[in-house]
Amino acid sequence: MLEVTETLAHTPPAGEPIVRLDRIWKSFGGVEVLTDVSLSVQKGEVVCIIGPSGAGKSTLLRCINHLEPIDDGTIYFEGAPVFRYKRNGKLVIDPDRRVEQIRAQIGMVFQSFNLFPHLTVLGNVIEAPIHVLGVKPGAARARGLEVLRKVGLDHRGNAYPHQLSGGQQQRVAIARALAMDPKVMLFDEATSALDPELVGEVLKVMRALAAEGMTMVVVTHEMDFARDVADRVVFMAQGAVVEEGPPGVLFTAPRSPRTRQFLHAIISRGQADASDDASDTASPAESADFPT
Repeated sequence: MLEVTETLAHTPPAGEPIVRLDRIWKSFGGVEVLTDVSLSVQKGEVVCIIGPSGAGKSTLLRCINHLEPIDDGTIYFEGAPVFRYKRNGKLVIDPDRRVEQIRAQIGMVFQSFNLFPHLTVLGNVIEAPIHVLGVKPGAARARGLEVLRKVGLDHRGNAYPHQLSGGQQQRVAIARALAMDPKVMLFDEATSALDPELVGEVLKVMRALAAEGMTMVVVTHEMDFARDVADRVVFMAQGAVVEEGPPGVLFTAPRSPRTRQFLHAIISRGQADASDDASDTASPAESADFPT
């Protein structure tokens, strides 16, 4: 049985959590992927979720915006139960219209970029605001250029996805999510599909969003990012939250043996990678088109 430690001391910002998960369960084909998971995220907080492959991290993100329906438990958004919940002892399933209204307020960036290949960069960014939110094309275009500028790609608005590097495409995907003016951003291992030399440009955008106060839930294997940017780090394994706390505590004095085992493996692997790369010439982490 996996040991689950008590939650580490953490003083979140005051007020109602913008997202709260209460005892969430999720299974696929009889295999439990999430088991009794509870988690709160305050407005403006950056929460990084770490853990081994198969821990349920990505599934947890997909449940937050109902890409995967939960089997049991309750998800709250801005204090109200959403998607699937009980009221007066009866099960309530939100209609599609309300699901879409909630989902429009929760941006998500996936491992793969999922850009429309037949649309330009700007076309990808303004598609949802026009057709989902009903924003007029002129206003959508202005907002699209604004968010592209935020990710350093306003000068590539007329390019097509195949003309961009992987890092640039992922920055477009972030801009596309920002164009919907979300209240929460979910990042599902946004750098895992990128070549190592392109990771830095995406992390730089994510760091800037965190500095601006964007509420972010980030599934990541980038331990330096989690250590430097997160307000709180959550460690998951075997579908459960094992331990959580401020990065300065969790990374230096984890209480769970499973957390210590995971972090030791990550550190050992990082040292081995650094040794292998010592003789190589370092490639720049950010592309030349990114503003400094």
